[in-house]
Amino acid sequence: MRGWARWVLTAAGCGWLGFAPAGSAADTTLPARDEHLVITLLRTEAASYEHGNGVPQDGARAAELYCKAARLGDPVSQFNLGWMYAHGRGVPRSDATAAFFFHAAAEQGFEQAQHMLRMVGGPPNEVPPCMRETVPPPPTLQAAKADPAPGLLATAPKDVRDLVLKLAPEFGVRPELALAIIQAESNFDIVALSPRNAKGLMQLIPETAARFNVRNPYDPEQNIRGGLAYLRWLLAYFEGDVALVAAAYNAGEGKVERYRGIPPYLETRAYVRRILDAVGQAQHPYDARVTAPSRALRLISAR
Repeated sequence: MRGWARWVLTAAGCGWLGFAPAGSAADTTLPARDEHLVITLLRTEAASYEHGNGVPQDGARAAELYCKAARLGDPVSQFNLGWMYAHGRGVPRSDATAAFFFHAAAEQGFEQAQHMLRMVGGPPNEVPPCMRETVPPPPTLQAAKADPAPGLLATAPKDVRDLVLKLAPEFGVRPELALAIIQAESNFDIVALSPRNAKGLMQLIPETAARFNVRNPYDPEQNIRGGLAYLRWLLAYFEGDVALVAAAYNAGEGKVERYRGIPPYLETRAYVRRILDAVGQAQHPYDARVTAPSRALRLISAR
């Protein structure tokens, strides 16, 4: 392997490239293009150790490298780890661990992983130790980036911006966060419709619309009210952690709890990064009276 590639992998393993616990806000601060490079290098070296290509075969080292890429959301590495654990290939055989990784890959649309789940069963409740590994955190968001809120407030369509400025204080949600979610969800398209039947500016699925009494999700004010109500609930549930709130809005609070933090999906990690970049703050005020906090928070904070 070339020297620069070896340095990147060494830096990744030591936390020099900006990695942090997978459930934290800081974990998403590595630029996407660099993260994809790191994933490719980690997966390539892992495969070399798994198969003994140019290096002594070492299943434990392969699993370690695959897991670093899996934490970054790489479905191929997740599948490969699942395969190793399902067959006891260089690691102790474990259907439960295999199921965890197959399920993560399958949730990202990796078809082969969906087939393998039939052999090992559904997802376990326990997160494998390597997916809970912590490394030194990068600089804080505030130190890394100046407050970008005026830019988003200035560029959002006036009608949407005015509605958000009017309604957000009623729900205790900062306009910057609401606008960041709207931009990420629909790019300010009032009639946006997703393959999951999510509708309108804040892409409310039917269950969420019903949960927050939205009868017409294509009505901008109703839609924004429903989305703000959900954000207010999520902020209380995850005690103001913007990264977890964004991850839950994208993937569902159940996934955040099951994975003890930001789910290891490429899409969700990119989504969280986008929200954090737009908001510029890792913490948001919340009203603790709205709901009791998630019981998973103590597990997430212990990572």
